[in-house]
This record gives sequence, C-alpha cells and structure tokens, in this order.
Amino acid sequence: MLADSNPLVLSAMSEIFERDPRFSLVATSATAEGFLGTVMRIPVQVGVVDWTLPALGAAKLIEVLRDQADAPRFVIYGDASGDVPRLAMQAGAAGFAARSGEVEGLLETCAEVAAGKMVFPFIDVRKMKQDPIQSLSRKERAILEALAQGMSNRELSKELQISTNTVKFHLSNIYEKLNVKNRTQAIAFFYSSHRGAD
Repeated sequence: MLADSNPLVLSAMSEIFERDPRFSLVATSATAEGFLGTVMRIPVQVGVVDWTLPALGAAKLIEVLRDQADAPRFVIYGDASGDVPRLAMQAGAAGFAARSGEVEGLLETCAEVAAGKMVFPFIDVRKMKQDPIQSLSRKERAILEALAQGMSNRELSKELQISTNTVKFHLSNIYEKLNVKNRTQAIAFFYSSHRGAD
C-alpha cells in the first residue's frame, strides 16, 4: 500500500508498482488516517509511506500500528540528507528509500523488506543512543507531552486516569531518564529535542 499527500507522486508510484510483477498494489492513500483505516480492513504486507504524511505523520502511524499482530512492514521515503533515516529506524520502520533515489532502488528496498530484511542507508547508530526521549516508555512520553502543555499533576492524573502518586512516580522516572531536576527542565528538554526532530 502506498501513502503520499501529493497526487502526482501517488499516481506515478502506483504505476511503477503495478508494472512490477513482484508486487500487487492493495490500495493508496493521501493521509495517515486513510492508510490506517485501510490497513485495519485489508491485510497489507508492506506500506510505502511519505515521512511527512498528513496529518499524523509516518512516525505516529508506525507507532499506532506497531502493536498490531499483522501490521505491515514500513518503507519510509523522504529526504535522505537530514535525520529522517535515523528517525524512521527509531520509529520502527523496516526500510528507508530516498525521495531523490532511483525508482529501482525503491522497488528493491520494498522487495528486501517484504523478505524480512531491514534496509537503511548508513546511520550513525551512536546518535540513536544519545536521544534520551527514546528511552521513555509510551506512557512516560504521553506524560511528558501533557506536561509540556502545562498540565498540573492533578490534571495529569485525571487525564490519564491514574493517581497523583503514580503521576509523581512517573515524573521522577522521566526526570531521571532525561537527567533533569524538575518539570521546568523536563519541559525545556522536550521542546529542545522536538525542535531538533522537525
């Protein structure tokens, strides 16, 4: 299945995949939500997704589908010059193809991913270890995001349906993982790391 917000890119890619006997094109979508809706109904083996797919974005899409038993393997395509290949790998994609690359490269990447391989350009793995936000659990990340929106402990406990003591427990874990002393520093850390990611 293919997903791209640009109709020209989508139709060109559809044609490329339909011409290749190794693939059968199940569906296309212009949004992450559309992709999600289709994948829930029809089994898809490989999803080729634009990194900046509206409105969720590819990273969120992978995260949502990661826990599904028969989730598709994702090939992300995007700008190879930035941090996208590394971020795609961290998000849980199985492959990456550069937008500026050859058509054959994209097809080969998809074939390899379908065969169970991971296909990425060179990524400096040392950088992957350096982003402490990646060490947070999904719940801790949700708490940090809510914290960044200015929620108090009481609001957090209501929002996440956990006790304020549990909120405090999660916060102390977050501070420890991010190596910060308080919520102000945690929020500052969250914003600085997000600016870097975009």
